[in-house]
Amino acid sequence: MFYIYQARVSYVKKKDRTRAVVIGTRDIDDLIQKERLQKEELRKAYIQAENASKAKTDFLNSMSHDIRTPMNVILGYNQLMKKKLSDPVLVDYQKKIEQSGNLLLSIINDVLNMARIESGKSVLVESSESIVDMVEEVSNVFGAMAKEKEIVFDTKMDIKHKQVLCDITKVKEILVNLIGNAIKYTPNGGHVTVDVKEFECSKEGYGTYQVQIIDTGIGMSESFIPTLYDAFTREATGDIIGTGLGMPIVKKLVDMMGGTIDVESKLGQGSTFTITIDHKLGNEAKDKVKQEDLVVSKHSLEGKHVLLAEDNELNAEFSKIILEDCGLHVDLARDGLECVGKVIQKPVGTYDFILMDIQMPNMNGYLATQKIREIPEKNTIPIIAMSANAFDEDKKQALKAGMNGYISKPIDMDKLQSQIIEILKEKAGS
Repeated sequence: MFYIYQARVSYVKKKDRTRAVVIGTRDIDDLIQKERLQKEELRKAYIQAENASKAKTDFLNSMSHDIRTPMNVILGYNQLMKKKLSDPVLVDYQKKIEQSGNLLLSIINDVLNMARIESGKSVLVESSESIVDMVEEVSNVFGAMAKEKEIVFDTKMDIKHKQVLCDITKVKEILVNLIGNAIKYTPNGGHVTVDVKEFECSKEGYGTYQVQIIDTGIGMSESFIPTLYDAFTREATGDIIGTGLGMPIVKKLVDMMGGTIDVESKLGQGSTFTITIDHKLGNEAKDKVKQEDLVVSKHSLEGKHVLLAEDNELNAEFSKIILEDCGLHVDLARDGLECVGKVIQKPVGTYDFILMDIQMPNMNGYLATQKIREIPEKNTIPIIAMSANAFDEDKKQALKAGMNGYISKPIDMDKLQSQIIEILKEKAGS
């Protein structure tokens, strides 16, 4: 058996001016053993934390899919019902169902997004995008809400370069939270302004972009502002509903982009949020594409033949209705295996594109796509993932599997139409 000792050597002077060596020892075997035990306990705690984090991520992925699937049906059929209603009372009921459904979806998104950011799984995926289009698109979403509250809603632009490299999804998420809050917390008859400016940047090839969201809403108390970015923290706002996650998400996304966010607010006098981010300048040629080429037209899809792979019966029924409403001919496959079989059986050119669910029995969407890409003369059929999985890595995995596009549920039909048309144009031009 071995023991560990610590030795100390020192020199002392004797009266005759000679030096003597003094050696002291002590048994430190217990100390070493304790240190080793502490390291082992820390290692086990780290592994346990990693496993807990993975379990949470797996749970959130599963929850996202399981909730978004029925939400696609609820919000989808609600929109279809809206077109058929004429009774004012029923229209009011439908509107309240829609508002509650969208609120539930936003709560789900906030919880999932916050968890993804904190786990480090949220990353920037940049592309050349138009600042003007992004701001206008988000502003248009809230136009009806502002009109209903008789809020004067303005957007101002003072920029030189429209195209910038950015993560369009995350920039829109920031704008949606801030503009949405401004309208939500501004009483009827108030004002909300979105002011976008570009300044010279010290970094070559970059522009400094400042976005201000100014409202005449209820404002915030001086004591609350320091806690504004704390998760699940909300100031008492009567019957206005929220999760307390929107602002923490905005702050973390702005930090990811290397930007800053400032707020000026007084209780009862409104708020001004100022976001400043340096963006690398993008390809301006992309912004010169004729606008009419980007307009979604149902006529451009009429007569096209789509193969829809969807195992959920209600989702399949709803998707079939909205696709046929665009003039498309729809063939249905109940799983990936049946989808591949139909592609093999049908003559070349039968299907103009495929809408592919991801999680299906017998064969999932990823494997089905890979199988189709191996079929001679049919391996160029455009495939768009249509999935309840809504994270960035899901999109990356879909593209890696050979898909041409990705749209998450609940389905926004305008976005789906736009993506279909763009992919069909790309195929026609190749």
